[in-house]
Amino acid sequence: MKIFGLKDEQIITAFERSEITFAVYGLGKMGLPLAAVIADKGGKVIGVDINNKVVESINKGICHVKGEPGLTEMVTRNVEMGRLTATSNLVKAAEDSDVIIILVPTFLDPMNNPDLSIIKSVSTNISRGLKHGDFVITESTLPPRTTSNVILPILLESGLNAGDFGLAHCPERTMSGRAIQDITGAYPKIVGGIDVKSTGTAAAIYSRINSKGIIKVSDATTAEAVKVFEGLYRDVNIALANELAIICQELGIDAVETFNTANTQPYSHLHMPGCGVGGHCIPVYPYFITKTVKSPTRLLSLSRQINDGMAEYTVSLVEKGLKEAGVDIVDSNVLVLGVAYRGDVEETRCSPAIPIINILKRKGAKVFAYDPLLGDKVEDFGADFRSPEEVSDIDAIIIASDFKEFRTIDWGNLKLRHKVLVDGRQVVDQKEIRKTGFIYYGIGVN
Repeated sequence: MKIFGLKDEQIITAFERSEITFAVYGLGKMGLPLAAVIADKGGKVIGVDINNKVVESINKGICHVKGEPGLTEMVTRNVEMGRLTATSNLVKAAEDSDVIIILVPTFLDPMNNPDLSIIKSVSTNISRGLKHGDFVITESTLPPRTTSNVILPILLESGLNAGDFGLAHCPERTMSGRAIQDITGAYPKIVGGIDVKSTGTAAAIYSRINSKGIIKVSDATTAEAVKVFEGLYRDVNIALANELAIICQELGIDAVETFNTANTQPYSHLHMPGCGVGGHCIPVYPYFITKTVKSPTRLLSLSRQINDGMAEYTVSLVEKGLKEAGVDIVDSNVLVLGVAYRGDVEETRCSPAIPIINILKRKGAKVFAYDPLLGDKVEDFGADFRSPEEVSDIDAIIIASDFKEFRTIDWGNLKLRHKVLVDGRQVVDQKEIRKTGFIYYGIGVN
């Protein structure tokens, strides 16, 4: 049923009655949860992905995305009920649907320029199946103006005019490990269309999905900027926290204690420092601005430099600890705990553990790694697999991710060759760890 431009109550009723067919392009860690939630709310959903193995598994009711509470059951249930199917035919999915949602990744090229090739390819295929009355939503995080200046012109290649179909940007605000919770009501949904009808249609659709409410913004570009700016705020704030943490090290005071105390004042919102910033969002989004606008972006660029530099700083703390232990880094064996960019998720994109491993190797150390979710896949990142129980030849340990498992390690019973620990995530109690004989350095703690 074509719902573009209908009244809110008509759209919501059609959604509830399974009269709307949605196509969700991209069935990854964000796209599959969205497709499953829409189906669970009553929509008929065609999941679209170029990976035939993903398509086949979903059509069998098998969820390939791990670590998302409730997702496996939701996928299986909706496949069995006939509300969720998958295909790799991008054009036919557009032909067969009423609402088209794009949720594919946007990467950076080797020069850190936004790479919109996947977005453009998907949009081109959609344009070949686009019909009068269809409604297109971009959920992928995009450089501002992409929806209006890149995607819209491609959709117009269908021969339709703007207004014959709707187009809005409604950015995902989702984190790995809590996708369903985030999609259904952790935060309000942002919607911004290329025209008033598009904004209204998007708001009606997501009012059925998100219990936290809808925020309508002026246009698609504003909606794009909202999502990107959320990430920029965090990157800049973390850079400030990291720089202040290094200053606190020089002053001989505890940064975490200082920050937490400062944050009791309502205008202070200092984030926590760490050994680097990872994931598919925060390290990437600054380039969606710095590489696409003419205005000065000095603060954004400097923040990236500071956060990228924390890997080198972390290794410098290892060198300092090894020197106290009478060991040269060239002769050392170092164990990195956590290769994922944050604890308890199987996501390594832009993880600071990767440059830490590379810097250690460049300086001549023999590097081992352990990650509770990756197993021996850590060897793909240049380190040899080693469990925390096998440390008799290890000279130093770096905690690079805050896995819950690392908080339960019995450090006093670890029999290392040299007891040096660098905590990049405030995982251990520095006072207690020093009692066990460790030479300890932490980022943010003294």
